[in-house]
Amino acid sequence: MSQQQRIEQFLYREARLLDDRQWDEWLACYSPQVEYWMPSWGEDDRLTRDPQREVSLIYYPNREGLEDRVYRIKTERSAASTPEPRTTHHISNVELIGETADAVDVRYNWSTYSHRYQKTDLFFGSCRCRIALGGEQPQILSKTIRLNNDYISHVIDIYHI
Repeated sequence: MSQQQRIEQFLYREARLLDDRQWDEWLACYSPQVEYWMPSWGEDDRLTRDPQREVSLIYYPNREGLEDRVYRIKTERSAASTPEPRTTHHISNVELIGETADAVDVRYNWSTYSHRYQKTDLFFGSCRCRIALGGEQPQILSKTIRLNNDYISHVIDIYHI
């Protein structure tokens, strides 16, 4: 299996775990030190550049933020996630844009259909990830998500992207 195929299979699996609500397995796709960031669009139609000083749609400086989010979803302590939407994730245009001995930098496009309360929403954008290759399975070290349709009618969450 080529490096490209290995990374594509990993990204497809991560997306499927979200669709199947296999939260613990999904969390294992992320390094404990992962930075998970979805910047917001500024009035100048540019993405914010600093999650510490500017508004972000989602920002977790490490996996603990993702773990807390998953805990709330699993225990129904997230009113915005109850009932959980049914999602279908699509990934395309996976491109390896950098590589070191122990990690790759990847850019890909994504779209997610989300259905809840008899309404279907579509979210789409792209991601840039740094993925570690040293363990038994790849792990995401950083993930920056670009949401292209940011005028949405409700809260966006980790399962939408």
